[in-house]
Amino acid sequence: MFISGLELWQWVNQAKAEAIASDIPLAEIDWLLKELAGLDRLALRLESFKDLPKIELKLSLSELAQLWQWRLQERVPVQYLTGVAYWRHFSLKVTPAVLIPRPETELLIDLAVEAVKSSGVNPKSHWVDLGTGSGAIAIGLASELTNATVYAVDCSWEALAVAQQNAENLGFESRINFYQGSWWEPLEFLKGRVSGMVSNPPYIPSSTVLTLQPEVLKHEPHLALDGGFDGLDCIRHLVETAPDYLESGGVWLVEMMAGQETAVADMLQSHGSYGEVQIFSDLAGIDRFALAYRR
Repeated sequence: MFISGLELWQWVNQAKAEAIASDIPLAEIDWLLKELAGLDRLALRLESFKDLPKIELKLSLSELAQLWQWRLQERVPVQYLTGVAYWRHFSLKVTPAVLIPRPETELLIDLAVEAVKSSGVNPKSHWVDLGTGSGAIAIGLASELTNATVYAVDCSWEALAVAQQNAENLGFESRINFYQGSWWEPLEFLKGRVSGMVSNPPYIPSSTVLTLQPEVLKHEPHLALDGGFDGLDCIRHLVETAPDYLESGGVWLVEMMAGQETAVADMLQSHGSYGEVQIFSDLAGIDRFALAYRR
């Protein structure tokens, strides 16, 4: 589908005015055009594409306009409109079956790598991503812990299909094993043999979910957000069940919500199976991650 640069430029100007009126970042228009028109950042910033006689669009201008209206009126996240989210150095496929991976979650991979370096965790062993969603964490682990085998679990078949496609697209299908089920249940065969468990579980209190911005509330899977009455149901479960699976010295590493750090640290310390409990903050300085080692 071809369009003149001038036509596209006219649409961009209209879209910018609509974005400002709807309090949507202008960068999202660039995102759409990079994905759907193959324009680079410089061409967008300088608006040099205006002079091109023709630009190839992945869809018609009317279809692009329809997508943009969904963004404005239905508040559909731009990642779902394009089917792409960028995370670490990966381009990941995303659908409404999976949570859009967030930049702060990237730090889970750095913390896992640091734990391997500093504690002598066996890098050749088994690492687990529980609640894998798009597969982002599993792929991040596989890319950095090059001698490890990664096991990714999700209760949603639809999410697993997305995660498997991402692993295949990025060349990690031989390093990551996918299982459908609830948390540890499909991994009975790994009891006592897991070097590291990483998870970004649902951690938002049920009542808070209903107050989230419409992009999240209306479009992202509630199954991946709702952590029960106090938001800690899933984390509590992982504290209780992980000791059966982690080897001695194995890593327990989880993302949580601001304000949950004391409760999570207390849970880990009072359980008796964990040592060296540590809390780490994200790039905004918010206490976001809990790490502990199996005694």
